[in-house]
Amino acid sequence: MARGSVVEGAARAGLAARGVIYLLVGALALQVAFGDTSRQADRGGALEELAQKPFGAVLLWALGIGLVGMALWRLSEAVFGSVGQDGRSARKRLLAVARFAFYVVVACSVLSFAASRNHGGGGSSDRQSRDATARALEIPAGQWLVGAAGIAVVVAGGWIAVRAVLRKYHDELRLGRMSRRTRQLVDVTGVVGGAARGLVFAVAGVFAVRAAVAYEPEQAKGLDDTLRIFADTPLGPWLLVCVAAGLVLFGVFSFAMARWRHV
Repeated sequence: MARGSVVEGAARAGLAARGVIYLLVGALALQVAFGDTSRQADRGGALEELAQKPFGAVLLWALGIGLVGMALWRLSEAVFGSVGQDGRSARKRLLAVARFAFYVVVACSVLSFAASRNHGGGGSSDRQSRDATARALEIPAGQWLVGAAGIAVVVAGGWIAVRAVLRKYHDELRLGRMSRRTRQLVDVTGVVGGAARGLVFAVAGVFAVRAAVAYEPEQAKGLDDTLRIFADTPLGPWLLVCVAAGLVLFGVFSFAMARWRHV
């Protein structure tokens, strides 16, 4: 019972922390769409924005600790299994391991930023993406590795978007505790937000594949550059507005998950 309470608290804190990041990234992307190109619409930009708020240092540490909670929750799912009929399956455990590794990296990034006196620990996602791609291309079979990773990200983005549109998240929510109106609002945030998040992942993966094919690290793009690409389409900045609004909605959806998710 004690372990269950700790894991549940860690999970809900982590989901709330994820919501804060997506809210800030979406809001920054909206500012970029409306002409403020000096903004950095990625995790680093979101942390910079948070650092400038009253009690910013406290908020950054709280965010980092929340993400540590998310990582610990995913680790517990890998070790003990997750909720649901197939929660102990090998597929679910492997997925939990991948999520654990991802959130360890994110949590370390945020905590490093919080500990940095000059708040320079976040870094640009674009530079990080190019540097990581360049290092990967230098190793044996690196071109194939980057290409495979890019394809995996494209597939993951499509999987995220499709699951959102099909409302597969219903299986993870305590729908009986919601009013009809609340459920409708959660569906709007879950479907639109999840689709936008999946689209961003998929586009970033496409650029990773292009970097592998061309053997050019500069072709790889982080979150900031990926979002800016949407403003360069024939639809102009309005497509970026739609995607950015979707990321804001995903942030709200993460708060709903923190409140009503089965853990």
